[in-house]
Amino acid sequence: MNEDRRPGRDRLAARQAELVAALVSGAPVPTGFDTRLVGAARDALLRKRAGDVGRHWPMLAAGLGAEWLPTFRSFAATRPTNGSLRDGWDLARELAAGGRLPGPAAEELAVREATWRYDGDSNPLPRRGPALGRAGGTLVIRFAGRVRVLRGGLG
Repeated sequence: MNEDRRPGRDRLAARQAELVAALVSGAPVPTGFDTRLVGAARDALLRKRAGDVGRHWPMLAAGLGAEWLPTFRSFAATRPTNGSLRDGWDLARELAAGGRLPGPAAEELAVREATWRYDGDSNPLPRRGPALGRAGGTLVIRFAGRVRVLRGGLG
């Protein structure tokens, strides 16, 4: 009798996975779902996610100002979340690589790079020993547990 129920459960699980992918990864809306409502839910989830990332990366959000939400939406629309800290870190690195990272966010990124190890795939881990972080015109030196920020003239 359980075998008779299994195909229905498998189909339900597959439909749920399709819906989740449409909501968080930009996948197409599964048949049978209202595209408008799924789009509204996707938009609400992206706004919530942007708020969470902005709390972990306040200088990034503030530095982008009115462009924060559109920039984050564009970045995150087809990417499932890796958590707010990592999402912000990935966005900050992407903006830095394109020369579009605002000054205060460059310092925020440089401090994170000097105090944490993050390879873009696994969770960040605290650094041990001396380290350098660089973003935009900011250089951060971490030595003996202290962090020093050097600004300007470092391109």
